[in-house]
Amino acid sequence: MKLPEENHGAAAPSPITPHSLAGQREAAAERRARYPYRFPTDRRQLGGKFTVKENSRRLLRFFYLERRLMHALGSWTLSIPEYEVKLETGRHIFYHADAARFLRERLTEQEMRPPAVDAHRDAEIDRFIDEMLSAQSAAELLVGVHQVLGRALATAYRHHIDDTDQVTDVPTIRCLRRILTDYEPMLEWADAAVEAYVAGGEEEAGLATWRWHLTRLLAAIGGVTGADPRGEAPAPLRIDTKPYERGTVPLRDVRFDTFRHTGDYEKADGATRYDKDSYEALRLRFIRTQRDEVDAIEAFGTFVWDIRFKDFNAEYDLARITWDEARHTEIGHRAMLASGYDPYELRNRLTSSTCRGPMEPAYAMAEINLFGEVGVLKTINELIDTAAARNDELLRHISDYIRADERTHVRKGTRIIEVMTQLDAKSLELRTRELFTECLVSLGAIKKEIDMQTLSREEIEHLVGE
Repeated sequence: MKLPEENHGAAAPSPITPHSLAGQREAAAERRARYPYRFPTDRRQLGGKFTVKENSRRLLRFFYLERRLMHALGSWTLSIPEYEVKLETGRHIFYHADAARFLRERLTEQEMRPPAVDAHRDAEIDRFIDEMLSAQSAAELLVGVHQVLGRALATAYRHHIDDTDQVTDVPTIRCLRRILTDYEPMLEWADAAVEAYVAGGEEEAGLATWRWHLTRLLAAIGGVTGADPRGEAPAPLRIDTKPYERGTVPLRDVRFDTFRHTGDYEKADGATRYDKDSYEALRLRFIRTQRDEVDAIEAFGTFVWDIRFKDFNAEYDLARITWDEARHTEIGHRAMLASGYDPYELRNRLTSSTCRGPMEPAYAMAEINLFGEVGVLKTINELIDTAAARNDELLRHISDYIRADERTHVRKGTRIIEVMTQLDAKSLELRTRELFTECLVSLGAIKKEIDMQTLSREEIEHLVGE
């Protein structure tokens, strides 16, 4: 059937009136009267502010902001000293990655192909993110990430839910509500964390100045949606004086007693607690290793930043692993408590992060994936069996979950490494061993001999201690 052509010069058409056939409306009313069930009435109405095109424009901007927040938090994981904040940041990296994934999926349902979504860039948003990352402390970072941009995103999501069509755009509404499930506790935690910084001596006026500065900069790019009236950008920006660069040195707060000259806990402690090969020694070493996976938060978070825009799925997998490593750190910390220790009495190993921090991502990833996680899988089955035989339910329980995670990480890591480098596996392993040998020599973990050979995989597993 051929539709009539539009006549753009004509007056607006008259409303189309319904034309019921004789007796049909009455018959429908009679059938309804006989129907026995009175289900709740769906009170949603047709109509909303957005066309599919405008909806997609906004969702694409939301996606890009979430993706950039994932990158941004990853870049700071080495530079956050405070244990609780580093741990929570490992979690939040994944929350933003998951939000980006939900939005990406919804965009593909609105006639955008994944490569087009992934290729999207916004120079104004990038400039805002770089300025936000130029925070001079972790407290300033939380102000920018959570109290400025995070809160603005949460508000925009709620407004979008209210303004879009409640019937035709239900998938978008569900997507945004799922994201807000993570946002609510995340923002609540951030407010409490900023209050803790202020109570601990951070200058509140300085944080307020930074908050106002970033709020104005966000307004200057049209806010989160890009549709708000644009204000005047603040000047000067920190990045105009010094472009942002991620940190390379792992930081810890004053509660930690750290070491980096070895991967051997007993050597670092300067004393022997248990016989070296005893179950008690293996048990404590495993628990300490889990707590010290705070360095894995730093590693995988940094990789998210270092490979940004190369492959969204690789970024997402890295973000998920970062969240897992945050859980492992919590597991180790709580297992220390359950074993009767003050976690801060046990020294914290910085060897791995010290070596990986400045390293190219492919080699750093190869070390933690090929040597660290594979090394854990070589020994964890026997550890679980021994724990079960000794009725050590604490160690059996935590190591069972960690084993499942590490198996997943090794699988995902293989795909991530393929994104990071075109080197074949043999060349990648050799160069990684060379770089870690050089680093361990520089740290004093091994002595440099005239004819020193590159360390083997097994030697690096032992000396790095993962």
